[in-house]
Amino acid sequence: MSGRIVIAAFRPKPGKEKHLEKLMTTHLTLLRKENLVSDRESIVMKSKDGTIIEVLEWKSNEAIASAHTNPEI
Repeated sequence: MSGRIVIAAFRPKPGKEKHLEKLMTTHLTLLRKENLVSDRESIVMKSKDGTIIEVLEWKSNEAIASAHTNPEI
């Protein structure tokens, strides 16, 4: 099985910046609990306009697809 490194961008809606920041502190743990991402640490950056950029490694293309239908996610 080969991992899939991706770059994701999350732009918060107006007034939801703190909510997104809080979500970013827990979502990688949840993805690991669901066995969707590798143990590799993600890299998280925040741009001047508030967009959060994350680089992470999914376990596979199938893991990416299953995240979209997983009720825990």
